[in-house]
Amino acid sequence: MTISTFLDQLNNTLPDLTIKTDKDSLDNWGKDWTKHFDPNASAILFPKSTEEVAQIVRLANEYKIHLVPSGGRTGLSAGAVAAFGEVVVSFDKMNAIGTFYEADRMVEVEAGVVTKALQEFAESKDLYYAVDFASSGSSQIGGNIGTNAGGIKVIRYGMTRNQILGLTVVTGKGDVLELNGGMLKNATGYDFRHLFIGAEGTLGFVTKALIKLEKQPVNLTAMVLGVPDFNAVVRLLDKFGKALHLTAFEFFDQIAVDKVIQAGHTKAPFDSQTPFYVLLEFEAVSDEVLDTAMSVFESCAEAGLIVDGVMSQSVGQLHELWKLRESISETISVFTPYKNDVSVLISYLGDFIADIETIVKDNYPDFEICWFGHIGDGNLHLNILKPEHLSKEEFFEKCQVVNQYVFETVKKYKGSISAEHGVGMTKKPYLDYTRSPVEIEYMKAVKAVFDPNGIMNAGKIFD
Repeated sequence: MTISTFLDQLNNTLPDLTIKTDKDSLDNWGKDWTKHFDPNASAILFPKSTEEVAQIVRLANEYKIHLVPSGGRTGLSAGAVAAFGEVVVSFDKMNAIGTFYEADRMVEVEAGVVTKALQEFAESKDLYYAVDFASSGSSQIGGNIGTNAGGIKVIRYGMTRNQILGLTVVTGKGDVLELNGGMLKNATGYDFRHLFIGAEGTLGFVTKALIKLEKQPVNLTAMVLGVPDFNAVVRLLDKFGKALHLTAFEFFDQIAVDKVIQAGHTKAPFDSQTPFYVLLEFEAVSDEVLDTAMSVFESCAEAGLIVDGVMSQSVGQLHELWKLRESISETISVFTPYKNDVSVLISYLGDFIADIETIVKDNYPDFEICWFGHIGDGNLHLNILKPEHLSKEEFFEKCQVVNQYVFETVKKYKGSISAEHGVGMTKKPYLDYTRSPVEIEYMKAVKAVFDPNGIMNAGKIFD
């Protein structure tokens, strides 16, 4: 059966379905933010309801057509790339915010709702959607669920998984499942909801979600601290974490600060330059909390853990300080970074970073390394920036060699090769550094149950 026959049948079955096959559309919706694979989609479909998605999946099973889900396309592991002639299912037209359950602090949203739109809806109800990251203005809830997205507030609120009270999904067989119904307590056997969270669309497509909303944080206040070495970063997490109820604890290095300032996104937080920086955030609900924060700052400075620092005095200053962290990904994108998104136990972070820097410097001394991450939850982003004299292909080939050493080090510390970006295709060759062969076989068996014909985002996570 050919793609054209499949599309003709779709036209007959769903005459109002938008289908795009022009080159610009195929290139646009067939890729995500990764640059490792060229898009090669056959068609882009734009369903408007769960039932339309189900009919698409049923027909795809009949015609043996591979489907790839597409949300905001901000992924960093090629999980939403259609590189092998697949048909893309875009959720752009499924972007409605539905029923708000006031007593439950819960709202139903379709998969195509943009993260920022959900945040703004929560604010309109004097509530808070806690998952936040630099791509919130374009990422979609379905994609966030597919990768179990984290972001800058995980230390307080947890990952996307922690916000999902219910899901509507279309399985790889075309069955519609409504999972958990939004209940906090439901002890009735297997909770399939958690299988679909983080599955990257390989079991089926999420079409709706019941999202938990939180209380609005009060008087968020940030401190940016310049520190002499990475071990000081970890010790500051312990000191401030014990004294304050932190909403964020981020870190980045001087290279990241230099790039952000050179790009004009913001200015230096203070005159001193240090190897690493910490950005921590907390709710200053009283003068006592502010006094505690300053007391910890002073004691840490006396102990040599802090070289310099600044604390926000207004909402405007809070946003300016956050630009130092949130502008990094956009800023370094022009350097064609090779990204690694890894996690290890906080107890191992200092030794882990020292090992990785030695590996990269020993093998590729002309590579510039940019570190940043959500240090409060053990998540590090290692970005190797492409030297001007190397082509993209040459650079990525050299990084593949570095990757092996990096992931061997991750395995040494019993960490994860992907903390929050998913596996997709870029991390697929390294899955066994985090998952045992037995685990991977169980994962494949689960996929076979939900997607027996292997049409759902085939070739992602594992083959």
